[in-house]
Amino acid sequence: MRIRIVDAFTDRPFTGNPAGVLLLDLDAFPDDAWLQNVALEVNHAETAFAHRLPEGGDADWALRWFTPATEVAMCGHATLATAHVLHTTGAHQGPVRFATLSGILIATPHENGSLTLDFPTAPLTPVAVPDGVAAALGAEPLTAFDTGVNIGDLVIEVADEKTVRGLAPDHKALARYSTRGIIATARAEDPSRGYDFVSRCFFPNVGIDEDPVTGSAHTALAPYWSERLGRPDLTGLQASPRSGLVHTELRGDRTLLSGRAVTVIEGELHA
Repeated sequence: MRIRIVDAFTDRPFTGNPAGVLLLDLDAFPDDAWLQNVALEVNHAETAFAHRLPEGGDADWALRWFTPATEVAMCGHATLATAHVLHTTGAHQGPVRFATLSGILIATPHENGSLTLDFPTAPLTPVAVPDGVAAALGAEPLTAFDTGVNIGDLVIEVADEKTVRGLAPDHKALARYSTRGIIATARAEDPSRGYDFVSRCFFPNVGIDEDPVTGSAHTALAPYWSERLGRPDLTGLQASPRSGLVHTELRGDRTLLSGRAVTVIEGELHA
């Protein structure tokens, strides 16, 4: 079968977040051990596996995501990458409905080449800043919010964009504070640069010290910053070394995430 590496939330190769994508010519997923081994071999933050579903149902394709260490309940960039492959190869036309562990997720293509994902908005619950998290993160938190079971992160706002960009956390120490990891964020220093807030995402509990661009994290960042900035439409910059932009639109219990993707590698899987 064909296997592809797609850079998501970017329009340039070698930036954004790379994902493996396999469109399976099967009517069910192979066993979990095989899926996990392929994801470990690909060794990117996530590898997406999808197979076509019968016509007339609630969804068009079944979709699962694996990090090199485990399966995850939600992944934005690998969903964007999968939709990009479906549309650029002609495997699917128009909006595509994915059946996932997080329910039905819809990806809509646009004439300009971008795609919009319709994801559930993460429920934000304010929590006390855990003891020790400041030392592990390397910065003093201003606030902390739990993001619920689908995301499994702790959102932490820090003083400013410079602080976010300068973080050098103790990844092992961060692992104790949430199910997946920590989202560190701050308001943009200069919104005229084309983004409203910045973030970085550290996910040691799923084998990812720092994720380059995290769509799922923006289902929590969108409501967080929309409330503070007073606008439903925002753009987030994930300030990882690879970097990428995620355009967000808050629609109550749904969040729209928009971006582009680029296929960088295409090959044949023999295993």
